[in-house]
Amino acid sequence: MSRKHRGLIRRKGVDGQFVWHIDKKIKGYGRLCESCGTDDEDEASDYLTKRLKEIRDATVHGLRPKRSFRQCAARYLNENSYRRGISRDRDALVDMDSFIGDLYIDQMHDGSFERYREARRNPTEPRPGRNKIKPLSNGTLNRHIGVAARVLHDCATKWRDERANLTWLAQEPWINANAPHRKRQPYPLDWDEQQLIFEELAPHLQRMALFDVNTGARDEEMCALEWAWEQRVPELDTSAIRRTVFVIPGEVAKNRTEDPQPRLLVLNDAAQSIIDSVRGEHPRYVFTYEDYAGTRDRLYTARTTGWLAARRRAAARYAAELRREAPPGFRGLRVHDMRHTFGRRLRAAGVSFEDRQDLLGHKSDRVTTHYSAAEIGNLVEAANQVIKSRKSPARTVLRMVSDRVTA
Repeated sequence: MSRKHRGLIRRKGVDGQFVWHIDKKIKGYGRLCESCGTDDEDEASDYLTKRLKEIRDATVHGLRPKRSFRQCAARYLNENSYRRGISRDRDALVDMDSFIGDLYIDQMHDGSFERYREARRNPTEPRPGRNKIKPLSNGTLNRHIGVAARVLHDCATKWRDERANLTWLAQEPWINANAPHRKRQPYPLDWDEQQLIFEELAPHLQRMALFDVNTGARDEEMCALEWAWEQRVPELDTSAIRRTVFVIPGEVAKNRTEDPQPRLLVLNDAAQSIIDSVRGEHPRYVFTYEDYAGTRDRLYTARTTGWLAARRRAAARYAAELRREAPPGFRGLRVHDMRHTFGRRLRAAGVSFEDRQDLLGHKSDRVTTHYSAAEIGNLVEAANQVIKSRKSPARTVLRMVSDRVTA
C-alpha cells in the first residue's frame, strides 16, 4: 500500500507520463523542489526520505551528500558548454563513464582509473561510438584522465551546497594524468615527398593540401573557410592577380588565447590561384566536395578515408621512386604536417620570427588587430618565399628526429 507523504506532488510531463516531484519547505534550509524521477509513489517517498536525511546531515552534522562522478561530470559539461574544445571533454567523459560513472566522488583516487587505463591500453572491444578495436596512447589517456581530474578539482574548490556552504568534496584526490608518453613529432615534407603524396590525392583534397602548404591554415580553419570572410586588398593587385585575404573569426581561429582574436589568413600567389579556381563552386564554403548524388557540401576534416588511402599508396611508391625507405613520419603523414611544411619553408627562406607568427596565426605578445595594405604586402611577399625556395637546409636533421616516431 502506498504511504502518503507530505511534500510530494504528482505531475504530468511534456511526454504525457506522470512523475512525482518534491515541493517541501525545510526548516533551516528553505524550499526543496526537484523531480523524483519515478511514477511509483513508494519509490518517490523513499527518495524524499533520502534527500531529507542528506540535507539534515549537511546542515546539522556537516556531512556531505553522496554524489556520483556521473552527476558531477554532467554539471561540468553544462557549466563549460561555451568553452572551445568542450566536445573533446565530453567524449573523454563518455569514454570513462562505464568505469567511473557510478563511483562516489569521496571514494575516488588514482587507483579508481586503473581498470580504465588497462582496458584502453589493451582493448578487447571497441570504444563507445567506435567500430575498430584500437589501443589509446598514453598521451590520449593523460588527456582523458585530466578531464576527470578537473571535474574533481571543481568538486573540491568551486561547487558548494548553498545552505550548508560545504564544497561537494572535502579534499581533491591526487590523480596521475602524466604517464610518460612520446609526442608525435612534426614531419615537414620535402618537395619530392610533396609531389608523391599530392599525386595520390583526389582533386578536392589535392587543392586543400596545396592551399595548406602555402598558407599554414589549420585543418578546421581550412574546412570551415567561408567566402564571407574574404576581403579585397586592391592596393596589392597586379596585372595577373586580384589580391584578397581572409579574416577568420576568433571562434574558428585557434590562436590559443582566453579571448580568441580573428586571424588574418594571407594568400601567396599559389594560394590566391587556388581560391580563384574554386570561386563559384559553393555559395558559402570555399573548399567543398561533390558526392555521388551530385550534392556539393563542405568537409569537416581533410583527414578522410581518401587521405588515408592516398597516404598508403604514396608510402608504397616511396622506396621505388625516392630510392630510400619511407620514414614512419611519412607513412603516418597528417594534414597538420602541411602546416609544419609551410612553417619550415618560411624559416628556411629566412622569414623573420614575427612574420612567421603572423602568417601561422600563432599567439603573440604583440597586439595586432589591424593591418595596413603595406603590412599585408610584406606578409604576402614573405609567404611567396616558400614558392621560390625548393630546398630546406634542415631537412636531414628533421628526418633524424622524425624517424624515431611510429606511425
